[in-house]
Amino acid sequence: MTIIIDANKLEKKMKDAIKSRTVHDPHLYFEGVAQARFVLRKVFRLIEEQAKLGGLDPLEHQALIQIYGSPQMKLRVKEAAEKLDIAPAFASNILKSLEKRRLVNRLSSDHDQRVTYVVVTPEAKQLLHRIDEQVQMHVDYFTRQLTQDSREAAISILMFYVGISLNAGNATRARA
Repeated sequence: MTIIIDANKLEKKMKDAIKSRTVHDPHLYFEGVAQARFVLRKVFRLIEEQAKLGGLDPLEHQALIQIYGSPQMKLRVKEAAEKLDIAPAFASNILKSLEKRRLVNRLSSDHDQRVTYVVVTPEAKQLLHRIDEQVQMHVDYFTRQLTQDSREAAISILMFYVGISLNAGNATRARA
């Protein structure tokens, strides 16, 4: 099932929501925020459930995704902590747990022996793919239940959150 979103309509919805923040009654803005947060929370809960069924704590799952999904498919502990928005010591503990379970390996840098990277193992990649397949099935079911207005409200606020505009003629940031 392919859903088509009208970019101009979406852009207008985002601008209207942003504009409503500055008026006496910002209900339209909060309506979009509510929908965006509902969608995000629901999807994250579905992901967390599947991660747990796959034997991973949700933060471990996110760590594996951040490492595997990084441009070089490797991260330093400090970088993993930043991506997870947690303290480096906590990230180090998570990565040690994953290493004990043979889901990550540590590698020394070719250029600087003081730098250690963490990479996911082939087993971790297979696990991530299995979890993702299950997540996709559940997310597909959930998103089929959303109305077009709900989708557009959520997307317009997400666009605002990341500061983008779909209108090429309006190349300024959405949060200017």
